[in-house]
Amino acid sequence: MSEHLGYDTHDPAGRGSGNSRNGTRAKTVLTEIGPVEIEVPRDTNSSFEPQIVKKRQRRLTGIDEIVLSLTAKGLTTGEVAAHFADVYGATVSKDTISRITDKVVGEMTEWCNRPLEPVYPVVFIDAIHVKIRDGQITNRPIYVAVGVTCAGERDILGLWAGEGGEGAKFWLAVLTEIKNRGVGDVCMVVCDGLKGLPEAVTTVWERAVIQTCVIHLLRNTFRYASRKYWDQIAKDIRPVYTAPTEAAAKERFVEFTAKWGATYPRDHPVVGERLERVRAVPGLRHRDTPRHLQHQRRGVD
Repeated sequence: MSEHLGYDTHDPAGRGSGNSRNGTRAKTVLTEIGPVEIEVPRDTNSSFEPQIVKKRQRRLTGIDEIVLSLTAKGLTTGEVAAHFADVYGATVSKDTISRITDKVVGEMTEWCNRPLEPVYPVVFIDAIHVKIRDGQITNRPIYVAVGVTCAGERDILGLWAGEGGEGAKFWLAVLTEIKNRGVGDVCMVVCDGLKGLPEAVTTVWERAVIQTCVIHLLRNTFRYASRKYWDQIAKDIRPVYTAPTEAAAKERFVEFTAKWGATYPRDHPVVGERLERVRAVPGLRHRDTPRHLQHQRRGVD
């Protein structure tokens, strides 16, 4: 208040200034530790604007974060209101909770539609299944796309909620949306062995290299093997997917099948099929430009 008026309390310089202190007003604010009563100073011209707790503000921003966190965990507006009543002894209406959650919708929409980089050396795509409350709790796939920029930084390209199981048709729509947001070229797409997914990728970026995820390769390797051999199989197959060239990888794969082919005859055809989509990653130095990246692309082609 002293900064706003230009003089301290009881300072003679304030006489005849046209504005002076006018006492305080009690106000109850909802905080992370419960309701807190504060005294808000006033001036005769009503021109003073509080900086920490704004005019007509009844809750601190930390409360909004708590509401969003509880909502993200699947609580309904009624359950969030009951949580505040039980834990903080504060009354928060369902309408207030809805307004808090609706505030982030605009920001989320802007983030989902933001322009992307024109070139990504590597893009990782996969779907995770989570429980979502939509009338009732159901398992739904969340399609996730993460890109690596030319500067070597990770960028979450987007999240999409699907219906039922993971499908290549939905991935085609997702990848098309990513391209429409400015991604003109992707050098390598890392994905699992979902049927039809490689074709969906090449439909959008016809020159993209399909790289099967090594973790999925290992899981398919373990599918037909006894649990007690998993560690040894993982050790023996590592030289296959870490080989510097495709020829070297095939040689290591022959050695792998020679050791385990008789024990698990159904395993090595699965690994061999996945191995066709495991390739060496093109070299990319830190902070290389897109021009250098295209040079590397031509070398791979």
